[in-house]
Amino acid sequence: MITMALPKSMRLKGHRAFDYIHKNSKKYYGKLMTFKLASSNQEILLSHKLFDTSNNLKVAISISKKVAKKAVERNKIRRILHECLLKSIQSGNNHKPYWLLVNLKIGDFCNNKKKLLEEFQYLMLKSGLVND
Repeated sequence: MITMALPKSMRLKGHRAFDYIHKNSKKYYGKLMTFKLASSNQEILLSHKLFDTSNNLKVAISISKKVAKKAVERNKIRRILHECLLKSIQSGNNHKPYWLLVNLKIGDFCNNKKKLLEEFQYLMLKSGLVND
């Protein structure tokens, strides 16, 4: 099985970026996860020396230890969601200058990949990140 890694230019990093998202985001709620979507803020990224990627979608996926105790399981879920995201945005939706924070809620879905991906796709459509 070949998995695609999220390009480093699409990853969101830095505590100031997360603080900005928590304060300035529009929230979309699902049964398994929440989306926090905020418009990008170029000044925050300057300290990370990311100058040319400010107009693209940047993503962070947060999975608590309460969701899965083992880091291996959390990373597996993260890779599944990154792969789904990459497939969705490869069709020309990567031009939107948004920052997305995905928080997984506590639930028994680790073994149900289909349910997790359906919820992820639903919230991506609901938030307007991808078109139908």
